[in-house]
Amino acid sequence: MSDSLDAERLARVALCRLAEPGDPRLAGLVAELGAQRVHEHLSSERDLKGVLSDVAARLGAVDPGRELDQAARSGLRYLIPGDMEWPTRMGDLARSVAIQGRGGPPLGLWVRGPANLAELDAGVAIVGSRSATTYGVDVAAELGASIASSGRPVVSGAAFGIDQAAHRGALAVRGSTIAVLACGADRSYPSAHQGLLKHIAESGAVVSEVAPGGAPTKLRFLARNRLIAALARGTIIVEAALRSGALNTANWSLGLNRPVMGIPGPITSATSQGVHELLRTGGASLVTRGADALEVVGAVGEHLVEPARGEVRASDRLSLRERQVLDAVPVVRGAAADSIARTAGIGLVEVRSTLTRLATAGLAEFADTGWRLTSEPPGDDHAPGVA
Repeated sequence: MSDSLDAERLARVALCRLAEPGDPRLAGLVAELGAQRVHEHLSSERDLKGVLSDVAARLGAVDPGRELDQAARSGLRYLIPGDMEWPTRMGDLARSVAIQGRGGPPLGLWVRGPANLAELDAGVAIVGSRSATTYGVDVAAELGASIASSGRPVVSGAAFGIDQAAHRGALAVRGSTIAVLACGADRSYPSAHQGLLKHIAESGAVVSEVAPGGAPTKLRFLARNRLIAALARGTIIVEAALRSGALNTANWSLGLNRPVMGIPGPITSATSQGVHELLRTGGASLVTRGADALEVVGAVGEHLVEPARGEVRASDRLSLRERQVLDAVPVVRGAAADSIARTAGIGLVEVRSTLTRLATAGLAEFADTGWRLTSEPPGDDHAPGVA
């Protein structure tokens, strides 16, 4: 590792302690001047009396080398741009508009777990309501399993409800999943998910831009959402009310020109109103299963989904005249061919030959009382052609 990258890393660790995550002003300064110059400038700030400013004093109290050593002992590593493992898609945040006062790429990412973030750029984010319904939990788990089974990592925020279900779905099929936290990556939030986060860290990655030990706050959740969107090729919203953090993630995805997908719910469900509004206004594509989502985020010609169709029946292949005759055949009590001909309005000779073909196809049968429909028409797999 180069000395310049080491110095840049130390500067970013220090600045990480100075400002809240997603501060667009600091992100802009670092992008323009570099973290080392920004750190040097802020560290030397003095007031008119020559006393160090509050910012300079705070930076002076930070020992970034010691922080990195302590983090390493906790199983954390700190990634910055220029590292081989740095997810390059994070750079897109530099070109997106700030949302609710948050924006810009992170100064760095604290990571716990073996997953290489640079190799996870094909991920799909699954987010949604913490107060999820049974329907939403089941759908999120199925989506997580389907996407992870395809080899794509599942990205979410480890919250209750939809996030938890998506992570568990991916883990159930031994797939890769990434949890992006609004607190330090060494912490478990919510605390009830300590076991889940431990499991994710053993096979995937727990990620945060908040310094180790940092507590979750409302502002940090808003900043966290942009990381979820940036780490993924697209975002699926499973249940979100009209005021939902998941919609904030959707807005970040749209701002990054990444596809947003929505799972529809009952029209009477408050937990799906936000999703329905996204679908109604064209902000999201409607998906109902993992295969749909894979088609949306895949390359051209990849993961193509066959259009859904109803069950194919033997009668679907009948010609118009054959359908006309079949419609005239009674269901229970048989009828003579001439009676069927009068009902169908077709000549007797043609009706007789058509009835023979219908019988061969298993759609009609001749009983003691005459012609009638078969009680169990054959399925498409074993019915012979009649047309």
